[in-house]
Amino acid sequence: MISVDEAKKIISEHIFQLDTEIISLTDLSGRVIYQDVVATFPSPRFDNSAMDGFAVRSSDTIGASKENPIKLKNIGSSSAGSPSSINLSQGECIQCMTGAKVPKGADAVIMVEQTSGYSDNGTVKIMAEVPPGKNIRVEGEEIKKTDILIKKYTRITASELSVCAAFGYNKIKVSKKPKVAIFATGNELVEPGEELKEGKIYNSNLYMLSELVQNAGGSVLMQNVIKDDKRALRSFLSKALIDCDLIISSGGVSMGRYDHVRNIFMDLGVKEHFWKVAQKPGKPLFFGSENDKLIFGLPGNPISSFIGFMEWVLPVIDQMMGSPERPYLSGVLQGDFQRDKIKFRYLFGNAWVDQGKVLCRPSKKIGSHMLTSALGANCILGATPGDEDLKSGDSIQVNLLPWAYLS
Repeated sequence: MISVDEAKKIISEHIFQLDTEIISLTDLSGRVIYQDVVATFPSPRFDNSAMDGFAVRSSDTIGASKENPIKLKNIGSSSAGSPSSINLSQGECIQCMTGAKVPKGADAVIMVEQTSGYSDNGTVKIMAEVPPGKNIRVEGEEIKKTDILIKKYTRITASELSVCAAFGYNKIKVSKKPKVAIFATGNELVEPGEELKEGKIYNSNLYMLSELVQNAGGSVLMQNVIKDDKRALRSFLSKALIDCDLIISSGGVSMGRYDHVRNIFMDLGVKEHFWKVAQKPGKPLFFGSENDKLIFGLPGNPISSFIGFMEWVLPVIDQMMGSPERPYLSGVLQGDFQRDKIKFRYLFGNAWVDQGKVLCRPSKKIGSHMLTSALGANCILGATPGDEDLKSGDSIQVNLLPWAYLS
């Protein structure tokens, strides 16, 4: 049995980065970008109006007020997509819509509320003085041409996707998705919806792991519940070692009579790097490799499997895709946390922010079989081994779940 730190060091020595591919914008969501996305033009591309109004020469508005309006001749209009080509002269104005290019000769835009509005006779009353540059978005004030918009290795969200589209990118280089095989073992497992006979349980872990893999950006290529049968296991794993980058098992790596997974991995040429880790839950954690394939054997207990994925597998998927590691937070306990004398202890919990500090509290359900302890949780709390329990006010490691947020 090795420590958590030792296990993480071993895993880090075997992580590899996936190849890249070029994909269309419509498939970009959730992918990890493999290039710097640079601005193909400045933003704004040209001086444009920040609101509906009239483009004017600021010098023509000096002294204007409601009591003493200044009359200007409206000689045209400029709207988004239909800019005016007229060069503004003294005593003239041009109707200008939000986002429209500011006509040549104008150096300010007066909002329509400070004018009499457009009139049929072409005369507009200006009822306020405007300084040069008023209500004009200046070319390049947000982004200069060739500025880096999105850095390499960024995971794409709606924000990055919209920026790529706004600057005309229709194809982007990204990391390939890791191809993942997930499987659970056990004669006791039946599918949800089937009759639950004596001694049977519903298969929940595969649904959980499938969702976690996809949330992490992976692609589930193979997924199956395999009975405690060596031949069936060998057939599944042989194919997975050919077709997949990552193999994740749930169950079958402990020391029970029917726990065949570890032995079959070894028979198929998988090199075992460690089998047991000093952690609770999830001591029987297997990690191995075969050429450029990585293999994790997670325990079958649902919470052990869930936490095992979040703490061990998710960081590997991130790094395989080039994404930076998700940082742990430091939280302040609100209540006690039972530590283990030998093992690193993990528990689901809740974290929130109060007066600039991250506060947290562990779940009251601590059994590795208690899947409902994950309901409503937004983090996993972790504590190093120790003889004394942590108390309220002590610091503790907080691993915020990727889909959660601090309230």
